[in-house]
Amino acid sequence: MKQRKLALAIAMLGLGALRCGSDDSASQPKGDAGTGGAATGGSAGTSGSAGVGGGGGTGGSGGGTFQDAPTESVTFQSSMEDFPNPERGFFRNIDVAKNTDFTSISNGGYTLARSYIRLDDYRTQNLPASLLTALENGFAGARKAGIKVIPRCAYNFGADPDAPKSWILTHIGQLAPVLQKNADVIAAMETGFIGAWGEWHSSTNGLDNPADRKEIVEGLLAALPPTRMVMLRTPRYVSDMYATPLSPSQAYDQSIQARIGLHNDCFLSNATDAGTYVPAPAEDHKKYLEAFSRYTPVGGETCQVSLSEHRTDCTTALAELERFHFSMLNLDFYKGDIDRWKSEGCFDEISRRFGYRLVLATAALPKRVRPGGRFVLQVELSNEGFGALYNPRPLRIVLEGQGRREVVDVSDDPRQWAPGVASKLTAHLELPADLPAGAYELRLWLPDAADPLQSRPEYSVRFANTAVWDATAGENTLGSVEVDATAPGDANSAATKLSVVP
Repeated sequence: MKQRKLALAIAMLGLGALRCGSDDSASQPKGDAGTGGAATGGSAGTSGSAGVGGGGGTGGSGGGTFQDAPTESVTFQSSMEDFPNPERGFFRNIDVAKNTDFTSISNGGYTLARSYIRLDDYRTQNLPASLLTALENGFAGARKAGIKVIPRCAYNFGADPDAPKSWILTHIGQLAPVLQKNADVIAAMETGFIGAWGEWHSSTNGLDNPADRKEIVEGLLAALPPTRMVMLRTPRYVSDMYATPLSPSQAYDQSIQARIGLHNDCFLSNATDAGTYVPAPAEDHKKYLEAFSRYTPVGGETCQVSLSEHRTDCTTALAELERFHFSMLNLDFYKGDIDRWKSEGCFDEISRRFGYRLVLATAALPKRVRPGGRFVLQVELSNEGFGALYNPRPLRIVLEGQGRREVVDVSDDPRQWAPGVASKLTAHLELPADLPAGAYELRLWLPDAADPLQSRPEYSVRFANTAVWDATAGENTLGSVEVDATAPGDANSAATKLSVVP
């Protein structure tokens, strides 16, 4: 992956070259007024930026000048703690159609649970209202517990029949209102419905073919909101529909292909993972999976095949979890493989690295800034996880103190913070002119995208650093900023809120 390099543009309208990077406010070059105008007048323009640890830039158009507050570099300490984060990690198993209390999952430190939704009794009839009500109650229980669900519908748990395609599509249509209403607590949905265990093989109704599979996938995706993805059983089922893997330019565009992940339910069991990578050569399927899994959820479970064929040694497990960007895996099965990771010493690393693991490296922050002043916030971070965020999530900057709380959205998409790559966030911020003097905390906040969950800290993303996480607010503290009318830099007396200057 190419490293994402974000930089704030520096306007050069009729001016000489601007210098950035000095912490001495007296040495900062002068440009014309930035957005909102300066205290000395001028019209809106675009401001320059500083490097990490550097002072503010200038720019714009008009007759006045505007100088940003200087910034200094702050370094963060990474953490090895294994803590829960939303939509990733080992998952447990629940039944949302029969139970409503899932606090044991969250109390155990897990944020995900898979739920089979058994439709055995309704293969050729409508789903009863009682089942739909039970599902509503189950999802409500998941929301109360602070977890998310990975649902899978199935008509059997092994050798019994599945349902005719017409009835599968009917059932998907009946489930659609429940799925739409409760999508906030659905991490992703295993496609299910077809064959044994809903794993898309051994269909008693002849649905083991690309045309029927595609129709059911498209029907299920239509039943879910466009922000949610499904997970198919093998890479071949995806490549049968889309011969070319998902590309970076297609990622997150909410097309059908961009919303398909994978669940490997015999991970590392033998050379082909019990049919996951067939027909030969297996490496072709692995390359395809490696390409699209960067942008979609990947999970599943290990399984019990001949122990002499298992590839579950720690070296192989870590390599493939990383290569295929795993976000989740069943902790309850297969126990023998989970125990092997514990005995060989890689279990803790696997648990920490599922999905994203975001680590702050440095940030450029001002020590002091005037009410109505501006500064360029720069944050450098890395992702030490196997994968990345796969569901949309806002990225917000919070300034809080002296009885005030100011929040602004940043346009950066945290799903683009790829594993193994250093990333940078840059934002030119303007403070409200009426901020009382005193100390304020500057924080990064990645809440859930769903309004009902945004105030729930257990649904917010935590960075893997020491002395950063505010568990009550669900926010990550970058440092303290003193608001002081005598601070260096200019001020915009018309500024009414915390905002990002273009």
